[in-house]
Amino acid sequence: VQLQASGGGLVQAGGSLRLSCAASGDTFSSYGLGWFRQALGKEREFVASIRMRSGGIPYYADSVKGRFTLSRDNAKNTVYLQMNSLKAEDTAVYYCAAGRPITSTIMKSSAYYYWGQGTQVTVSS
Repeated sequence: VQLQASGGGLVQAGGSLRLSCAASGDTFSSYGLGWFRQALGKEREFVASIRMRSGGIPYYADSVKGRFTLSRDNAKNTVYLQMNSLKAEDTAVYYCAAGRPITSTIMKSSAYYYWGQGTQVTVSS
């Protein structure tokens, strides 16, 4: 599976961005899809993930609940991360990932086999 992330950029605090992750190379619908982020000097952390089937319940990190919305469109082989009410602490490189996580591993980067190249999100305060 090849993943191509896009949609990052520079935005003021309180603004919004929508990240996209387009997948190719395998059966998209058979994978769980997640977003992780890594700020400068920090470890990669979980942001959000959604299980394999369309309509699956997304999981969110506490830090983004109520602000970020994850969705997937299996027909377009794409997963989206709508980010609203952005804060300076959301500044990071965002990576999309594909794997077959189970409930207990859905927030762990080790559960994902394939990774996109990352897209920079910068929130100015």
